[in-house]
Amino acid sequence: MGKKLVAYFSASGVTKNVAETLAKASGADLYEIQPQTPYSREDLDWHNKTSRSSVEMQDKTCRPAIQDNNVKIEMYDFIFLGFPIWWYTAPRIINTFLESYDFTGKKIVLFATSGGSRFGKTADDLKESVTAKTTITEGRILNGKQTIEMLSEWAASLQ
Repeated sequence: MGKKLVAYFSASGVTKNVAETLAKASGADLYEIQPQTPYSREDLDWHNKTSRSSVEMQDKTCRPAIQDNNVKIEMYDFIFLGFPIWWYTAPRIINTFLESYDFTGKKIVLFATSGGSRFGKTADDLKESVTAKTTITEGRILNGKQTIEMLSEWAASLQ
């Protein structure tokens, strides 16, 4: 599988917990995709059509700024990319991350947390943010308690 990275965005800490466990289980490095301006509780109110997250998700061209672009993507062959599902797809900050680096020749496997949504067309949506020579595949929705053993078995099955 080569050198592995778990890159993730977590607005409330749920995805962070899964990402940390996955990194331990797969022997991967860990990188948090952090917004330049953190999301407040009000920003995440999906019931409010004018909340920050709602506005971002309504605009497919929106690319929220990230704090840094200093992860050495060229060191990795395999990237687990995690995020919460927002409006049946990845938050726009994931597009920002993908468009900030050259993922040519990399394999990206998605994982997500969700209150009830599945991946839908997330993998296809994200392919628009990378070169044609990048492989993005749908992985798993990882809700609930994920054990190191469960995630280790899953990661090993991807080799």
